[in-house]
Amino acid sequence: MPSAANVLLYVAIAGLVLYRVVYKQVRGTLLTRKALVTLPLILVVVGVFLAARAVPGTSPSELGLLAVDLVVLAGLGVLRSTTTTLTERHGTTFQKGSAVTIGLWVLTVAVRVSLVALGTVLGIAGPLTSASVALALGVSIAVQNATTYVRIQRRGLPLAEQRPAAVNR
Repeated sequence: MPSAANVLLYVAIAGLVLYRVVYKQVRGTLLTRKALVTLPLILVVVGVFLAARAVPGTSPSELGLLAVDLVVLAGLGVLRSTTTTLTERHGTTFQKGSAVTIGLWVLTVAVRVSLVALGTVLGIAGPLTSASVALALGVSIAVQNATTYVRIQRRGLPLAEQRPAAVNR
């Protein structure tokens, strides 16, 4: 059972992801290299730290469940990227999500919850399953952003290092 501190951390992560990723994708946002890397990197680092603390005593079945979780959520990250439109604005790339992007985010959450439920029913969900939330989301967002970066490069769109000064005001 996750501690109260872990539950608060998961709620904070969920809020951060909802605002920084889902909300911004739906309303549209200017992309920068920094924006593509920072949040997924933070989530993966926090996720690895939390997961590493939960690994001692973890069963091979629970590790297998985590591997399936990461692969499926990474695949959904690729799909989410392909549902966004990319255009040039203010010297960088503007990304806007669609209703399908929202649907894929809902599916991402549903898959994660379903895998945890399946693991619980099968008796293989343990501390690692709950401790790996940040890692799973971080990997999914990292793969989505990497796919978006490849799309930007293929289309020859600009990508600023940081948010253009004209837009910061």
